[in-house]
Amino acid sequence: MLEARGISATSGELYADVEGDIEEVDKKPVITQIRVRYHLKDVPQEQRETAERALAIHENGCPAAVSVKRGIAIEWSCDFE
Repeated sequence: MLEARGISATSGELYADVEGDIEEVDKKPVITQIRVRYHLKDVPQEQRETAERALAIHENGCPAAVSVKRGIAIEWSCDFE
């Protein structure tokens, strides 16, 4: 979203700190919350509002966020050899 608006988000320009809370639910550890703090470098003042709007709406288009919010199906198999 940022690159499409002319705001560089290449390596070193954009990075994130991510934290999560793991709580016991039904006697099993479950990630109950994830917090993401973005760091975006060298955004010219005239593009700051555009960057803020893009970041405010990006969650609905982020594959990771959408997947986590709806739940992730897990499939597994085993080949015994």
